Amino acid sequence: MKFFLIGYMGSGKSTVGKLLSEELNHKFYDLDNEIEKEYDLAISEIFARKGEIFFRKAERKMLEKLINLNEDAVVSLGGGTPCYGDNMELIKNADSVRSIYLKLNIPTLLERLQREKTDRPMISHLDTEELLEEFIRKHLFERGFYYNQSELILDCNDKDLSEITRELVRTLR
Repeated sequence: MKFFLIGYMGSGKSTVGKLLSEELNHKFYDLDNEIEKEYDLAISEIFARKGEIFFRKAERKMLEKLINLNEDAVVSLGGGTPCYGDNMELIKNADSVRSIYLKLNIPTLLERLQREKTDRPMISHLDTEELLEEFIRKHLFERGFYYNQSELILDCNDKDLSEITRELVRTLR
């Protein structure tokens, strides 16, 4: 079985994914990291040098590769992965994949992303908290349609990483 973690940037997909993979004794994959290894470039460099269309094709190819793995795994997807092309349909229709949406509210995402802004090229240019909040609000509105198609939706507000991991382990076993 493979568990695909879905959610907005800053929702904890990679961190929870690592913890969950340890608890379940599954291999952990981060989709963006796998793309970076494949092309020997950072995601931001791929966007800058080759463009978004190239990136989305590479993302789709890697998504298919991870879906078709012959091992148990926890996979952290990029925040936009389920929202492009028919990626969410591909995930939903895969026999050995369960999708999990790590859902956070806007104030929690805003607080986390405000702290991480410099490390995230998509939002580093947003100078004020108001601009960042508007950006998050718009994206969540657009992406919510896809995220909410996940097999499991876990409210992660007011929970620490260990609580989220324990709740997932209980639900998935």
